[in-house]
Amino acid sequence: MYPYELFWGITLYDLIVAVGVASAFAVFLLYARKLQIPERIMILVMICAAVGVALGFPAATLVQSVYFYIEKGVFEWRGMTFYGGLLGGAAFFLGIYFLGGYLMFRKSETPKLHSEYAMRVFGIVICAVTIAHAVGRIGCLTAGCCHGKTYPDRRWYTLPVHHISTNGTLLRTEYAVPVPLFETLFLLGLFALLSWRVFARKEDALPFYMVLYGVWRFCIEYARADDRGATLVGFLSPSQLTAVLLVIGGTVLFVVYYKVIKKPKNE
Repeated sequence: MYPYELFWGITLYDLIVAVGVASAFAVFLLYARKLQIPERIMILVMICAAVGVALGFPAATLVQSVYFYIEKGVFEWRGMTFYGGLLGGAAFFLGIYFLGGYLMFRKSETPKLHSEYAMRVFGIVICAVTIAHAVGRIGCLTAGCCHGKTYPDRRWYTLPVHHISTNGTLLRTEYAVPVPLFETLFLLGLFALLSWRVFARKEDALPFYMVLYGVWRFCIEYARADDRGATLVGFLSPSQLTAVLLVIGGTVLFVVYYKVIKKPKNE
C-alpha cells in the first residue's frame, strides 16, 4: 500500500483511477469502431459517458453517506462506494442516451436508430466499465481501502500489512485478505467473457454483467472488513443488498430481452 501524496495533492490511487477511466474510453472507441457503430451514436455515447463519469463520483459519495447515516444517524458527506457511482452514473447515462438520441435522430430517416443499437452499445459500454473497475481496484489496493479481513498470522491467501510509525519504526505486521487484488483478477476474467459476447454479436453482455458481478460481489463481501455503513435489511451489507438487486435486475433483463425484444421469429 502507498496511500501517500506523490505531488500536487495527487496520490497513486488518483493516478490509477485516471488510468482506469482512460482505459474505459479507449476500449469503447476500439470496440465501437470494430463493430461499426454509427459515428453519431458514438458521439452520443461519449457525451453520455462524460456526464456519467462526472456525476458518478458525487453519486458514489452520496450513496456512501446515506449508508453511514442509516448506521449512525448522522449525515456526513464522506467516503465513496463503487455501486453508488455505477448506479448514479448509469442513471444519468441512460437518461441522456435516450433523450439525446430522440432529439438527435427524430428528424432523420432513422428516428429510432439509437434504440435499435441500444443493447449492442450497452454491451460495449459495460465492457468499458468492467476494465475501468479492474484497473481501479488496483488503486484501492495501493490506498488500503476496500480491504479484507486481517489475521495475526500468515495464510496462503493473505498479504502482509506493515504498520510503521512516523519515524519509520515497524510497529507490527498483520496479514490481510487482498480483496481488491482478487476482484481485479475476477473483473479481468469477466471483461474477457463480456468482450467475447460482444464480438460474437450477442447483445446480452449487460445482463450477463449484472448477474455475474452481482453474485461475485455478494460472495466476496464475506471476506471484506472495511465498514461501509448499514442498510434497512440488517443482515445484508450495503454492497450485498445492491448485489441482490443487481442479480434480480439482470435476470429480468435477460427474460425481457430474449422473450420480448428478441422474440424468436417462429413464435
